[in-house]
Amino acid sequence: MATYYLLLGSTILLLVLGLAMVLSASTIVSYNETGSAYTLWFRQVMFAVAGLVAMFMASRMSISTYRKLAYPLLIFSILALLFVLIKGHAVAGQKNWIVLYGPFRFQPSEFAKLAFVLWAGDLMSRKQQLIHQWKHLLIPVVPVGVLMVLLVLAEGDFGTAMIIIPMIGAVLLVNGAPMRLFAVGTAAALTLVAFQSLLKGYRVDRYTAWLHPEQVAATTGFQVLHARSAMGSGGWFGMGLGASREKWVGLPEAHTDFIYAVVGEELGLFGSLLVIGLFATIVIAGLRMARRTTDPFVRTASAAAVAWIFTQVFLNLGAVLQIIPITGVPLPLVSYGGSSLVPTLFVLGMLMSFARAEARRPDRERPAARASARASAR
Repeated sequence: MATYYLLLGSTILLLVLGLAMVLSASTIVSYNETGSAYTLWFRQVMFAVAGLVAMFMASRMSISTYRKLAYPLLIFSILALLFVLIKGHAVAGQKNWIVLYGPFRFQPSEFAKLAFVLWAGDLMSRKQQLIHQWKHLLIPVVPVGVLMVLLVLAEGDFGTAMIIIPMIGAVLLVNGAPMRLFAVGTAAALTLVAFQSLLKGYRVDRYTAWLHPEQVAATTGFQVLHARSAMGSGGWFGMGLGASREKWVGLPEAHTDFIYAVVGEELGLFGSLLVIGLFATIVIAGLRMARRTTDPFVRTASAAAVAWIFTQVFLNLGAVLQIIPITGVPLPLVSYGGSSLVPTLFVLGMLMSFARAEARRPDRERPAARASARASAR
């Protein structure tokens, strides 16, 4: 059960840390928008409770139940992605939201990632006897994955598209795809990224802000410079929880995309490395399970889920640390937002379910018990 407890412990610690950081980072925005400093935090607590319920249910579900959910969830996700193109609500230039009630919105692209994890796992499990043939390895997993990417790009959500692409690669990798295929795929993905980056003016501005933020300090470079200032002022142990100055002077999206900058400012290098260490634990536990399992569904779904978590964390932290341009994706479990939090907790609950099933396998019996059984037989 080591993998199970590593996943559970890291998830809970990140969730608790996230609630504390959202409380700290959202008070100014919350007061300006709603008249109360705690409105956004109360919503995040509500999202966290819903996510924990989803995680608990997912951790107790059987592998056969996940496989039954694969196709209904895939169909729902694709229909929702199509619907948002027609009736979607635009936020910051991205038409990727469906308004539910009042301030609550639903982002189909977040649930599309979960749908792809389950569907790809079920598909590859069914095709194990034919997986050595290229047509069965690539079709239909690549066309469906590309369809999701194109629908998400049509909404203007470049960040989520960059998460789905590595998920497709992870599915192919753990099912025996040759490395030359990844060379071609990587070239195609980089070409798509370059094309999409040049297609929109605001994406070109993000590259300028990434490489030369001082030259555009009053516009697109503002966020990068304030994030740098926040990370640099935290020192070893930070200024203290709630003591951030940057959230007062205008760090944009302090409670969502750039919450890690507030973590660095308030908790310092120690807190920043703790967050990275907890995410690394989740990734390593997921990879450990994907490597050790004999079930093709578990192997494929675990690899896709790990690719999802790892890529999203890298895109978020990379933007805050100025390693890559800003992509606008939240930090899993830490940033504000229910559309990201609930599916993430569900997929982590799924990994916990896999870990529990792996621990109950007969051939995973403890060495001492096996030795005792052999001694009794003699």
